[in-house]
Amino acid sequence: MTPPPDPLVRVENLSMHFPVGGGLFRRPAVLRAVDGVSFAIHRGETLGLVGESGCGKSTLARALIRLHAPTSGRIVFEGTDIAPLDEAALAPFRRRIQMIFQDPVASLDGRMTVHDLIAEPLEIQRIGTRGERSARVHELLARVGLSAAHAHRYPHEFSGGQRQRIGIARAIALNPDLVICDEPISALDVSIQAQVVNMLEDLQAELGLTYLFITHDLSMVRHIATRIGVMYLGRIVELAPAAELYDRPRHPYTRLLLSAIPVPDPAERRDRTPATDEVPSPLAIPSGCRFRTRCPLASGICARVDPAFRDLGGGHMAACHHVDVPAWGHDFSKEDQHA
Repeated sequence: MTPPPDPLVRVENLSMHFPVGGGLFRRPAVLRAVDGVSFAIHRGETLGLVGESGCGKSTLARALIRLHAPTSGRIVFEGTDIAPLDEAALAPFRRRIQMIFQDPVASLDGRMTVHDLIAEPLEIQRIGTRGERSARVHELLARVGLSAAHAHRYPHEFSGGQRQRIGIARAIALNPDLVICDEPISALDVSIQAQVVNMLEDLQAELGLTYLFITHDLSMVRHIATRIGVMYLGRIVELAPAAELYDRPRHPYTRLLLSAIPVPDPAERRDRTPATDEVPSPLAIPSGCRFRTRCPLASGICARVDPAFRDLGGGHMAACHHVDVPAWGHDFSKEDQHA
């Protein structure tokens, strides 16, 4: 039997902690934005990453592309741990990992023309002559549905959807292996979102790209992702093949998110998963299971023991003491007596 290929990227126990406050006689608090995350991305797949705002998705993306230096952990890209590398050693990896940012306005320098924006990574990596770079810019514009006539305009002259296409052209200019898409459609009109998603899928098929696709739109990500990870308060709490996650969610937080997806048919009713309390602050993460303060299944063991992220079979993983509970309202008193 042929062993499975090594993943393109393997993240091991990655953390991003930030000091907050403090002073001359007071130690700063620690904001644990990403706190011991592990997963792998295989070549050619799309790994979706979902979760509420503030759960650490974008911070994780910036750590993967090394815009932030991780506090601890490993980012193994095709056998090389890039987490501890300095800027000089990172240079060869910069062209292989690119990012599409959420805000197409903020991510494009308004003082540069579209031609210069897309040609800039080619110049930094010293690829081609000036004429070859211009030809490459025109090729990339055509690939994302724009024309060569747009090359000498400025970002403010374009719509939001067109600006995001420019950002995508810039991200694929160096023929990267991995593209991190940080909510690339959240700032766009609904009618444009589908066009951009379809274009990303076409580019993946044509160029052999691998995506980490970060979003809070669970109704959309199921159509583009191979697997989906669910993130809560700095950790991935569930990871599974896309169809499996939607058909058999095992973590209470995943069930909560899926139950909140709007149903387009007003005649169709959906049972809403109950949740209590507000999202805790990442400065004061609860003991044990970090979702327990909002979970209707929470029991005594949830406060005492941090659940392990364990394999449930078929590539489905979850971090919950009660993954086998089929419904809400279960009586855990007997289990707690023996835990």
